[in-house]
Parts: sequence; C-alpha cells; structure tokens
Amino acid sequence: MTAEWPEQSADPTVQPVPASVVAAVDAADSTLQNPKTAVIALGGNLGNRLETLQGAVDALEDTPGVRVKAVSPVYETEPWGVEPGTQPGYFNAVVLIRTTLPPGSLLERAHAIEEAYLRVRAERWGPRTIDVDIVAYDRVVSDDPVLTLPHPRAHERAFVLVPWYDVDPAADVPGHGPVAELLATVGRQGVQRRDDVELRLPE
Repeated sequence: MTAEWPEQSADPTVQPVPASVVAAVDAADSTLQNPKTAVIALGGNLGNRLETLQGAVDALEDTPGVRVKAVSPVYETEPWGVEPGTQPGYFNAVVLIRTTLPPGSLLERAHAIEEAYLRVRAERWGPRTIDVDIVAYDRVVSDDPVLTLPHPRAHERAFVLVPWYDVDPAADVPGHGPVAELLATVGRQGVQRRDDVELRLPE
C-alpha cells in the first residue's frame, strides 16, 4: 500500500449515501442545538453479531440528543490480543453521529447499550456480545482515565480505521493525523469486508 492510495478518486469500499437519506438526516439535525460529531466503533463476537450491531445502531438513534449520520459496511476480524482460534471472529463497524450530549453522557449511553446486550467485562480481551466505544468526539483531546479522547488505540487499529475511512475519508484522529494516512501505514491485513451482510441506517 502506498501513501497515494487514499487519494484515488474511485475507492470501491466507499459507498455513496443517497441524497434523500442525507437530506432526511440533515433535516433531523435541525432539531439539535449546537450538535457535535462523534465517532462510535461497534464490535462483537458472541451471539447473532449482525443483529446485535444493528440493535446498537438503532439504540443510538433512539437516544434523545443523538442522530445517526452514517453507518459503515461490516467487517470481520480476528480477535485482538488473544491466540488465533481461541475465540469467534468479530463483526466490526463504525457509526458517525451528531449529538448534543456531552462526552460523559454519551459514554453512559454507550455502557447502557452494552449492558442491554449482556456485555460481560470478566477479562481483558475476552469475548463479548458488543463493544460500543467512543473513538472521537468533535476535536476533544482528553486524558481522563474514565473516557480518554480520542480512543488511545484507535490510530493503530485497522478494524477501526478501515470502516471509519469508509464513512468519512477526510477524517483525522486528533493528535495523530488523517485517518487515510494512518490506514496507509497500518494496512488492511486481517480486516475482511462482509458484503453478504449490511447494517441499515435508521429511518
């Protein structure tokens, strides 16, 4: 992969959003006062992975003060931090939202969605039904141990960068640089797009 790859004009992994959907979401934005853009990473490897990820997307949209702007394609990846073959593969996706919730309140909502899907935090790198991680919130940089922004490892994880680039090719990770450049460095190895499944953008 070369540094010039992100600049190509026809990237087959980037799917245009229909104009009617963009208009509808932008109209919904008008009900929010001074909304901020946030990036949410979803992932899970237990149960019905697609159904759980879709449920998380829908739950975000149902949250007062949150509008889902874009949903990435679904990718399948090997579990992070464990021996190969010891856990099922993950489904991963990234969601762009506009929100009036402050970061702490958005984190509480993310944890509530995880709890609704019986997310268990028994061990680090353990299998889980769903992760709902705040990757970035506007351009906030914070070393708060409760919610570090941007996510401290997002810039080095292909399973975050690949779907993030799909929904926002011009994005950057505050303090680390453009997603396109980070992805060119990290590469796409181990991140397999699943064209046979799809997450729906809430209506």
